[in-house]
Amino acid sequence: MKLLRVGTAGAERPALLDAEGTLRDLSGIVDDIDGAFLADEAALGRVRAAAEAGELPALDATGLRIGPPLGRIGKIVCIGLNYHDHARETGAEPPAEPVVFLKAPDTVVGPDDTVLVPRESAKTDWEVELAVVIGRTARYLGSAEEALAHVAGYAVAHDVSEREFQIERGGTWDKGKNCETFNPLGPWLVTADEITDPQDLSLKLWVNGELRQDGTTAQQIFPVGEVVRYVSQFMALYPGDVINTGTPAGVAMGQPEPKPYLRAGDVVELEIAGLGRQRQEFKDA
Repeated sequence: MKLLRVGTAGAERPALLDAEGTLRDLSGIVDDIDGAFLADEAALGRVRAAAEAGELPALDATGLRIGPPLGRIGKIVCIGLNYHDHARETGAEPPAEPVVFLKAPDTVVGPDDTVLVPRESAKTDWEVELAVVIGRTARYLGSAEEALAHVAGYAVAHDVSEREFQIERGGTWDKGKNCETFNPLGPWLVTADEITDPQDLSLKLWVNGELRQDGTTAQQIFPVGEVVRYVSQFMALYPGDVINTGTPAGVAMGQPEPKPYLRAGDVVELEIAGLGRQRQEFKDA
C-alpha cells in the first residue's frame, strides 16, 4: 500500500494512493498514519480490505497539499557515510561500524514544502536518502532478517545538511542537521510488502534541473537490515520511528571548488524508484 497524509500543515488526514493513481480517503477508518496504526495489524487489515473492496471514497487531489506520510514521529535516527561512493568523494575511510546521529522530528516537512536556508549559512547541501519506518518494537535484534521483519515501510527522505555548521563549528554533527525544515519526507509511506529488495532501489536528485545524485542502495556499506539490527543494540526502536539510511555520491560537499551549495531560489527534486518524488524550493529563513 501507498499511505500518505494530505491537507494543511498540522491538520493532515490519512489517505491511500490506489493502483490506478486515485487518492482515497482513510479518515473514516483510521485517525492517522502513525506508529500506533502501523503496529496495529487489525487496523492495517481493515485498510487493505476496504481498498480491495473499493469502499474508500475518492479525494480530489487538485490543489491538495501532501504532508509527511507519517505523523507523531518518535525519533529520526540517521546513518552517515553509508555509501561507498559517498565516502570516497568526501575523502573519508569507509566506517567500520555505522555512523549514527539523530535528527529531531520537528525537522520533518512535506515532500513539496519550502525548505529554509538558515541565517548565516554558506554551505547548505542536499542528500537523497532511503527512509525506513519501524512497525514493531525492536530491541537487541539478532539478525538482519529479523530486523527487516520489524520494518513497516519505506519512504523518500531529504537529509538537508549545513556543512559548516556540521563540520567546522565544533562538537557533533547536530547543529548542521537539525535546522528548521531540514527533513522533507514522503510523498508516500510504501508498505514493506511492496519492496521486494531494499538493496535494489535507485536514488536520484536534481538541482535546478541538473542531475547531481544518481545512485543505488546496492552501494550501501551497511544494508538496511544490518542498519536496523545495529541501531537496536544501542536504543529501542518503536513503531513510528524513522531511520535515514545515508546518501550516495553527488552532494555539493564532494564537488570541486567552487562547491555549488544551495541558495534561496534553488529548486531541488529527488526520487527513489517506487517510493515517489519530491520537489522543494529553497528560501531564506
